[in-house]
Amino acid sequence: MPPLSAAPAFRALAARVRPVERKVGDAVRAYLDTLTKPPGSLGDLEALAVQLGEITGRAKPEVSPPACIVFAADHGVAAEGVSAFGQDVTAQMVANFAAGGAAINAFAAQINARLEVVNVGVAGDVEAPGVVNARVRRGTASMLRGPAMSREAAAASLNVGVDAAERALDAGCRCLIVGDMGIANTTAASAVLAVLSGQPAARLVGTGTGIDQAKLAHKISVIERAIEARPTDAGSPLDVLASVGGLEIGAMAGAYIAGAARGVPCVVDGFIATVAALLADRLCPEVRGYLIFGHRSAEPGHEVALEVLHAEPLLALGMRLGEGTGAALAFPLLKAACAMLAEMATFGDAGVDDTRS
Repeated sequence: MPPLSAAPAFRALAARVRPVERKVGDAVRAYLDTLTKPPGSLGDLEALAVQLGEITGRAKPEVSPPACIVFAADHGVAAEGVSAFGQDVTAQMVANFAAGGAAINAFAAQINARLEVVNVGVAGDVEAPGVVNARVRRGTASMLRGPAMSREAAAASLNVGVDAAERALDAGCRCLIVGDMGIANTTAASAVLAVLSGQPAARLVGTGTGIDQAKLAHKISVIERAIEARPTDAGSPLDVLASVGGLEIGAMAGAYIAGAARGVPCVVDGFIATVAALLADRLCPEVRGYLIFGHRSAEPGHEVALEVLHAEPLLALGMRLGEGTGAALAFPLLKAACAMLAEMATFGDAGVDDTRS
C-alpha cells in the first residue's frame, strides 16, 4: 500500500502546470492555410492539430506511442444495490485485462499502445501477472453510510495516478489514454458530478451496467441521500472526492495532472473519465488545455460534464463501456492531425496556384 502522504505529489505537479502555448497554436493555424487544400476544409481535424501544437509546444507535434492506463477500484456503495453486477466482477475483469481478453486490450493493440493495469483499490485479491499493485485500500466505504474514504486516501489515489502517468512518460510515451474499471463507479462519478456541477442527481444518473428502471430510481435516491447526509463544498474538490468519490476517479485525475505537467495530450474517455477530468480541472485549472475528449458517452451525466468543461468530443458512437475504449478509438484522429502537419505539401512546395478568384 502506498504511503498516505501529507504533502501529495499531485500538488507539487499541479504547481508546475503551465498554460498551453497559444503562440504555437497560432503558428500551426497559419501553416494549415498554406497546405494544399482550401482553408478550413479539414474541419475539426485542423482544430485538433492546433490544439496538439499548443499542448506540445511543437509546430509539428508527435503523439506516438500512446499509453493506455486502466485504473481499477471497488466501491462500497455497490452493497446498496446500485449495479447490475456484483463487486467480484471488478477483480475478475482485472484478471481479464491481464490475460488480454478485454476490449481495451484489443483497441490498445490496434494503436500500438503501452498498456498498464493498476490496482488502486480493488476489494478482492488480484493475482494476475503484470497488474501494478498500488492499492490505497480495499475499495471505498458506502457513501450512504459515511464518507467514501479519508482525505488522506483520496490524496493517495491521486498520487497513484501521478506515478502511473510518469512511468508511461518515462518509457517514452507521448500521449496518455486513461481508463477505469470498477463496479458501481457510475454511482460515485454521478455523485461527484452532482456536487461539482450543482446539478440534480436525477439529471445525471444512467443505467450504468444495465440496471432496470426500479434500480435506476433507487440509484438516484442513494446519491441524493448521500449528498444530503454530508454536504460538501464544491470548492474543495479533494473533499468531494473523499466524501462520495472513488479511488480510480482520483487516480485518473492525478494522471491528467501529471500529463499536463509534462506537456503531453491526455485523451479523455467517457463519463467516469470526464468526471475525473473535471476533478483535475478544479484542482488545477490549467489542466483543461491539455485535455482532448475522445467520445460522447451514452450515459446522461456525460453531457452535463462536457457542458461544464466546455468540451466537444471527437467521436459519438453510443458507447458506455469505460476502460479507456472510446479514447483509444479516437487516438488515430490525433495521428492523422499530426500526419497532416508533417506530410502534406504546401502550395509553394507542390507548385500549386493558391490564388482564389
